[in-house]
Amino acid sequence: GLAPVSGKEVLLRPSALTRAHQAWGVAIFREQRCRVTMSGPIEGEGIAPAYNVLGMELQCCCADVRNTGIGTGFFRDGHCSTGPSDEGRHTVCVQVTEEFLAFSKAVGNDLSTPMPQYLFPGLKEGDRWCLCAQRWVQALEAGKAPKVFLRSTHVKTLAHTELERLEEYAVDGEEAAREVAALDAKRQQLNKSL
Repeated sequence: GLAPVSGKEVLLRPSALTRAHQAWGVAIFREQRCRVTMSGPIEGEGIAPAYNVLGMELQCCCADVRNTGIGTGFFRDGHCSTGPSDEGRHTVCVQVTEEFLAFSKAVGNDLSTPMPQYLFPGLKEGDRWCLCAQRWVQALEAGKAPKVFLRSTHVKTLAHTELERLEEYAVDGEEAAREVAALDAKRQQLNKSL
């Protein structure tokens, strides 16, 4: 099922994932309505580095959607990480709305219906999910884009849209701005000491 790689869990076969694997190394954050892994995103050959659109460490989007034991992301580790096999670039951490789900279904991508064979729980309003970057842009252009979590949205998303557009839809904009300001202050302090 899972094999440790550099102290992290790597999902080898989705069918081998068990509740015990999900429970190992996770903490619950109530405000996120999901479990958030403490170990970080999957890393390895061909997997894009785990940085968010702010240039900081990629945060977990959701590792346990509505207590189903299913995490989001192409690798189902809760992070919007990407790699060569992720042709859709599941890199945008969103909070889905009924309006977005209806739009997505209307354009041929039903995200509401569970598909257990793909470890997909079916989404409901308020769920966090790693959405394909192109789908988010398509929804944006149609006026149906869901809100995003900047700290959990992979930097590769910037190949499809601008940071300013993402910031307009940010749920965590204030927290992200505080983190960026704190990092900038540390950089300035370091530059002064040099």
